[in-house]
Amino acid sequence: MAKQKQANDNLMAQNKKARHDYSIESTYEAGIVLTGTEIKAIRDKRVNLRDGFAQVRNGEVWLMNVHISPYDQGNQFNHDPLRNRKLLLHKKEIKRLSGELSTKGITLVPLKLYIKNGYAKVLLGVAKGKHEYDKRETLKRREQDRQIARVMKKY
Repeated sequence: MAKQKQANDNLMAQNKKARHDYSIESTYEAGIVLTGTEIKAIRDKRVNLRDGFAQVRNGEVWLMNVHISPYDQGNQFNHDPLRNRKLLLHKKEIKRLSGELSTKGITLVPLKLYIKNGYAKVLLGVAKGKHEYDKRETLKRREQDRQIARVMKKY
């Protein structure tokens, strides 16, 4: 049996709030177009995905409102922390995404940012917003699962 690689080693940022606020219907992995100081800041794990979202514009997918802090040793070559970044996807995926996003109430949120084979990748989730009562139900279900797991662990 092959050894599985730990995904947490390469995880640079995670948007935990997204799974709380949205129900994720499907996910896509996309590459990001970055500058030199941005990738260095990402490797230092200085990224915030919390308020981020993605949009399809003119047949291209753009990542908006994701904060990548300026690199400490970047001096005059540093980047704008909140600039819009282009995402790299296949044309078929972009068409499928634009079709899914045309539905009312559907949005595209970044879930994770990680390094894969030396390249920065972002995991995008096609998400539908939850109501307050849905969030409470999710929290109840999670707590019940934890209690069941505790009881089963004893036996």
